Amino acid sequence: MSEMLETSDTAGAPGTDDSTGPIVLVGHGMVGQRFLEELVERGVTGRRRVVVFCEEPRPAYDRVQLTSWFTGATAEDLNLLPEGFAERHGIELLIGDPVVAVDRGARTVTSAAGLVREWGTLVLATGSYPFVPPVPGKDATGCFVYRTIEDLLSIEEYAKGSRTGVVVGGGLLGLEAAGALRGLGLDAHIVEFNDRLMAIQVDSGGGEALRRTVEGMGLTVHT
Repeated sequence: MSEMLETSDTAGAPGTDDSTGPIVLVGHGMVGQRFLEELVERGVTGRRRVVVFCEEPRPAYDRVQLTSWFTGATAEDLNLLPEGFAERHGIELLIGDPVVAVDRGARTVTSAAGLVREWGTLVLATGSYPFVPPVPGKDATGCFVYRTIEDLLSIEEYAKGSRTGVVVGGGLLGLEAAGALRGLGLDAHIVEFNDRLMAIQVDSGGGEALRRTVEGMGLTVHT
């Protein structure tokens, strides 16, 4: 969902029945797609209209396997939406058009493109977002988050003219990102606030062993 999302309690609801009105799903990530599959399995799509707003320029894909992009996986490999799924089940899938406003009184949503859809049931499946430390330079050219295929495309392109890459965060995803930078031919560094990598998952001894393993892969660790 767009960061510009606004909500309103404007009066004048059309009286849509929760049990029969349209189901509007905001967000089409892994959870959103699983929700749609569940609706199909329960026969809901046969009796209720379903509308999906997807902010990204592509339908649901496997974010867990994002790092495989750098070892040859394609968008098609990561795709979670079976061909013809939406059409077969009468689902209106709106790609690249995030919801920017929800009017709970009128029971409507409005998209960035100006589309308005009524809902009997509204489901918000917008997922999480990466935490970016509030430090100077966080918006500088060459700074990226690691969450979407578009992020990976940007990193991949920028890396062509770079020699060094730094990952802020030494959790599992940070280690994967650092490995990806190394795979792109960069001198990769990991900067972690805690005194060890994956501090939530491993103790001090495990952290030391993990650090040795990571450094043995050619990555530089700063804790």
